[in-house]
Amino acid sequence: MYYIQEVFPIGYLYETHMHTCLASACGKSTGKEHVRRYRDLGFTGIIITDHFFGGNCAVPRHLPWDEKIRLFCAGFEDAWEEGQKVGLDVFFGWEQGYGDDEYLVYGLDKQWLLDHPEIEKCSRARQLALVHEGGGAVIQAHPFRMRDYMTYIRLGLSFADGAEVANAGNRSVHDTYAYHYAQEFGLVMTAGSDNHDSSKIQSQDDLFGVSLDAPLTSIQDYVQLIRSRGPIHLHVPDDRFSADPNTSEQLHSFWIDSYEHLIPTRRLWINPFSPTDPE
Repeated sequence: MYYIQEVFPIGYLYETHMHTCLASACGKSTGKEHVRRYRDLGFTGIIITDHFFGGNCAVPRHLPWDEKIRLFCAGFEDAWEEGQKVGLDVFFGWEQGYGDDEYLVYGLDKQWLLDHPEIEKCSRARQLALVHEGGGAVIQAHPFRMRDYMTYIRLGLSFADGAEVANAGNRSVHDTYAYHYAQEFGLVMTAGSDNHDSSKIQSQDDLFGVSLDAPLTSIQDYVQLIRSRGPIHLHVPDDRFSADPNTSEQLHSFWIDSYEHLIPTRRLWINPFSPTDPE
């Protein structure tokens, strides 16, 4: 069984978060391999979101900007070409990292990147402004993910248009915290698989995503849904946001303020509107 924000027949199914081996150093599948798997599993489309230069990108950083962008877009272009052949819609995005917090960017294209080299090292606030100026949208990826290579949970409430509240690479408790966080602040919610290796995917139940009432004719349709708070239904297991507060780990989280400094939230996030952390 899968959780949908509203009870309705499953519509048009899209993957919103995935990586290829051509542009993400952690990727295992090519764009073509992803496309064939998602086509076979009944998805309407996918959004390639390879790691950008602030994250685990496979592109050497010392190259000229035009060459870096050419290589960075190779994973998407590989997927798009195959999608045209087999009938799967393929759209372009990326995932930019700022240490422990990462952001999915939608609605811009290769030419926009070529024209905006400042996007590589700009602040979170400047990233959001540039993306909005270009007609795109930003979603904070897996905001409550905690791994051994990470230091803090950093919540970029002011630097995104919404939150990825369900990520197939997360523990369910971390998605539960993200769901409560998004509920409390009225955020647009999305879900994605963060898929790096389609050879491991056995069925549609292994994948997260969003289900939409109408097919996307372009990535701008998805941006419009995010920016206008249109209907985006979550395709995730129906128990994804039901972590037991009595057994859940208590994670210390931080707001990122307007100066991009860290401020303790002093919140547990185990339940909606949970009490503050003890001093």
